[in-house]
Amino acid sequence: MDALVIAGPTAAGKTALALEVAQYIPSEIINMDSALVYRGMDIGTAKPTLFERQDVPHHLIDIIAPEESYSAADFVRDVEVLIPQIQARGKLPIVVGGTMLYLHSWVNGLSDLPSADDAIRARLQAEWQQDPLAMHQRLCDLDALAGKRIHPNDPQRILRALEVIEITGLTLTEQHQQRSATQLNLKTVFIMPPTKEWLHQRMGQRFELMLAHGLLDEVRILMRNPKLTALLPSMRSVGYRQAWQYLQGEINEQQLHEQALSATRSLAKRQLTWMKKMASDLILDANLSLSDQLSQLMTLLSDDKMR
Repeated sequence: MDALVIAGPTAAGKTALALEVAQYIPSEIINMDSALVYRGMDIGTAKPTLFERQDVPHHLIDIIAPEESYSAADFVRDVEVLIPQIQARGKLPIVVGGTMLYLHSWVNGLSDLPSADDAIRARLQAEWQQDPLAMHQRLCDLDALAGKRIHPNDPQRILRALEVIEITGLTLTEQHQQRSATQLNLKTVFIMPPTKEWLHQRMGQRFELMLAHGLLDEVRILMRNPKLTALLPSMRSVGYRQAWQYLQGEINEQQLHEQALSATRSLAKRQLTWMKKMASDLILDANLSLSDQLSQLMTLLSDDKMR
């Protein structure tokens, strides 16, 4: 085994389990959550604390500014470099997070998409603000399959697809035909909620805690950055988008709570849909105690060593 992967929906307890494993096996944690890569976004992402990161080394956290972009291709490139480095230090790489697109791209392969071009991205964003429907139609005209797959109200993915076409001359569909799956031996563990209601309660409690810990103040500070807009991927993250709208006076306090929870539930639903389509070596009940989860996971790792 080259690395342990712990994945699951938001608020399922992935980070706690990874940190528990690290108490028994010398480990380093690699983040697999698309929001944790941004600096200055700590409360709304439930980012591991500085104490936790000092106790167990973490990677791919706080690596870019919120006005920058980080893609699945970037993650695949970075994780493939980090794992052998961690192994060379005699540690177990533990990849932890809920961005299932990153995991799918890594396990199944993804074409080598180009990095974002700031000038092209800024121009496309300006064009989107002028006429969003025309931008989606442009994508449909250039790449019918991508246009059918991407919702007309998803500027992040539409603009990225158009950007890739401008930079490479190839559509996303053509790019994705060039796939290369990882050659690393991964052990994948999914943490699954016992019921939808159980997960919704956890998500609601966590959002209220984020607000109590200063989420709105965190977003106020972010909004001072003149390079940030509500259309950027960082500010479209669950919780941040709704906090931005609230602080702009677009929604009231009740709508802030309702819409943030609705967006979180939609995120979890997408995560669980991904998980149902993907293979895993172990599925853990999120309602089990941490010690019981650890026991099952350790049995999996022990069995792997004995082979």
